[in-house]
Amino acid sequence: MLTVLAGAGCAELGRLRQFVQAPRFEQAEGHNAELRLVGPRSDLPIGGAAVRLWTRVTNPNAFGLTLGTLKGTLYLQGSRAADADFPLGLPLRAGEDTIVPIDLSISFSDLPGLAGAIRRAIGREPLPYRFDGTIGVDAGRLGTPVFGPMTLLTGDIRPLGR
Repeated sequence: MLTVLAGAGCAELGRLRQFVQAPRFEQAEGHNAELRLVGPRSDLPIGGAAVRLWTRVTNPNAFGLTLGTLKGTLYLQGSRAADADFPLGLPLRAGEDTIVPIDLSISFSDLPGLAGAIRRAIGREPLPYRFDGTIGVDAGRLGTPVFGPMTLLTGDIRPLGR
């Protein structure tokens, strides 16, 4: 009897999870994505670039949840530039949105695949980007679903002056 009840409970929980919608990500109005060249440091021994993507994160659900993880890959002009893995712990009430900076580092050791992007950055031209990834949320009793992989953000990065 206990096994039947546990199985029914798990099936019900599985049905409830389908009602959890993924948080929405979009480029934040009034905040341009940024790129800065950086010198050598411990995580970039030969230097590289720091990228900041400004995103508006919206909880489309009728209940609160916590944005737990964000894992993704940044592409510049279609070439893989950087990977990200963030433990966020960002609580979002029902229907709430907030602006979140996503900071990434690009190593100069990845230059061969990014030559076109580097030329555009030096020329202070906008760089088209795409950020693909997965989002993990904690929805309380509804579980901890992971959404994706999917395209989370697209836009242009504006190289900043020296």
